[in-house]
Amino acid sequence: MPDPRKILITSALPYANGSIHLGHLVEYIQTDIWSRFQKLRGHECYYVCADDAHGTPIMLRARAEGIEPEELIERVWQEHTEDFASFAIGFDNYHSTHSAENRVCATTIYERNRDAGHIVRRTISQAYDPEAEMFLPDRFIKGTCPRCGAEDQYGDNCEVCGATYSPTELKNPVSVVSGATPVERDSEHLFFKLGNFENVLRDWHKAGHVQAEVANKLNEWFEAGLNDWDISRDAPYFGFEIPDAEGKYFYVWLDAPIGYMASFRHFCDRTGVDFDTFWNADSTAELYHFIGKDIVYFHALFWPAMLHGAGFRKPSGVYAHGFLTVDGAKMSKSRGTFIKARTYLRHLDPEYLRYYFAAKLSSRVDDLDLNLDDFAQRVNSDLVGKVVNIASRCAGFIKKRFDGKLSDALDRPALFDTFVKAGEEIADLYEQREFGRAVREIMALADLANQYIDDKAPWVIAKEEGRDTELHAVCSQGINLFRVLIGYLKPILPRMAEQSEAFLNVEPMTWDSQAEPLLNHGINKFKPLMTRVDKDKIAAMIEDSKEDLAAEAKATTQAAAGSPLAKDPIAATIEYDDFAKLDLRVVRIAKAEHVDGADKLLRLTLDLGGETRNVFAGIKSAYKPEDLEGKLTVMVANLAPRKMKFGVSEGMVLAAGPGGKDLFVLNPDDGAQPGMKVK
Repeated sequence: MPDPRKILITSALPYANGSIHLGHLVEYIQTDIWSRFQKLRGHECYYVCADDAHGTPIMLRARAEGIEPEELIERVWQEHTEDFASFAIGFDNYHSTHSAENRVCATTIYERNRDAGHIVRRTISQAYDPEAEMFLPDRFIKGTCPRCGAEDQYGDNCEVCGATYSPTELKNPVSVVSGATPVERDSEHLFFKLGNFENVLRDWHKAGHVQAEVANKLNEWFEAGLNDWDISRDAPYFGFEIPDAEGKYFYVWLDAPIGYMASFRHFCDRTGVDFDTFWNADSTAELYHFIGKDIVYFHALFWPAMLHGAGFRKPSGVYAHGFLTVDGAKMSKSRGTFIKARTYLRHLDPEYLRYYFAAKLSSRVDDLDLNLDDFAQRVNSDLVGKVVNIASRCAGFIKKRFDGKLSDALDRPALFDTFVKAGEEIADLYEQREFGRAVREIMALADLANQYIDDKAPWVIAKEEGRDTELHAVCSQGINLFRVLIGYLKPILPRMAEQSEAFLNVEPMTWDSQAEPLLNHGINKFKPLMTRVDKDKIAAMIEDSKEDLAAEAKATTQAAAGSPLAKDPIAATIEYDDFAKLDLRVVRIAKAEHVDGADKLLRLTLDLGGETRNVFAGIKSAYKPEDLEGKLTVMVANLAPRKMKFGVSEGMVLAAGPGGKDLFVLNPDDGAQPGMKVK
């Protein structure tokens, strides 16, 4: 057993603008398996993560929902933590980048790099939405690709031909926010001088801190030259304002990786673990980041450079993985293979997925395919048909014939020793993140155990007089072989391991606790540890995913329609029968007032003619409250009440216009009366 190590592990931060799906879970399951393995080996190991909670998309989504960004990210954080817990992702701390710890860490790294001469100010020209009155990130501009002519492409790259370009090169550009044509406007921005760290980064890469495939890609970037990195964004922006640059905010990709430090700081403050031991420049602790291959640029260039420039340690390893495909194709919403974590959980055991991903994961940057037929076959064959079968074939005899107590000697001690000796090779495969190879070795042992039981045939021995001692030894051998296998699978299947520990009547297993067999030891009644994958449940999950996403698309359209930034054309269409369900009523605005703490909302008390409703409307930019009182307007009267941060909204007021000050409450003819239906 090697000396204990100090290890800090992270996964990339999920964005607080949507649900966790199976593509995300490849990474968190991979990281969790490695973290659990290190802890089983006795190392001081911590696994931290956080929601990535800043940026323009979050600001705009909150605005569309009529809530503050803080309310949105709190809701998503709760959803994410519940999903991760359901899949047994064992974070030691799960935090948010919108935290006091992250503000302090981001400011510290910025100021140290600034004072060391690694930050420069420069005026640039960038796309600006004149209607939404905001600068546009590249991904918030769409148009025609300047290279191949493909339409509806983002402002930074074409998904058809793969070309990269600047938003100013895009033909027929349109703002995704308002639909307006962007204009160019100058603004002063802050840049991180990445080129200052070329030699540091080259040496760090040569030292083997990234995979070979990643190193090859980084060499291409080195040859192309390391450009300065824009680390600022203009207001309005949801994030941290830069201390010495009023109206400028840290770009989300600056404070997102710093969220690793912030989450660990939050953990240290709660537990007393020493933060500096893991982050000082001279630290002997180990730091590992598990990420997707699409964010290597940020983690293998900017992140170690920023850390070095601020006097902190660089990562020991950055490990990238590929994307998830389902049945050999990109995850598809229309086919129902874009599967959310919560949808999966309604139908299938999460440990099925943990095992299947582990069986296909390696240390390489390879894509992983979730073949649903193979998924069912592999889980049923390996876990139910091999591993669990060992215990189920032996436990009944121990319980009924020997009062639940194992024998004082094994039938074939050499076979048990073979299982134990395999542990070091399996441990090495776990250490190297070769989980698929580790699983194959474990299943080869399971085959040996089942072959042993087949050869001994305890069900035959049990029928013959005078062979009780042999039956006892054979079945005790089987239980002990099962115990070793579960110990090796524990990083992958923590819940099945916990249930097995209860059955075996043992303390939580460590990696080496199975080195000696259980003899003269009482076990508990065996209960089924895992049932077979039902293919009908897989089919139901696929259908459920289609329904989920259809409902989500409808909700997104409704939210956009209530946003002051929404602009025609509406993305989704509805049938006439859907429209006929709307109960549109003329109402009188009896009272209008500001909402404390809300930048966009007014609270309206609406008179429907004998009934009043309380509605929050995002029209503050266009109207003073006193100008609205007494006006007639139209509302959706049968919209389900929605609980908001500021109270319950009991409907929706209809408005039209491009947004901002040009937003008009729909005003019926003077002959209309409160309560009248609109047809």
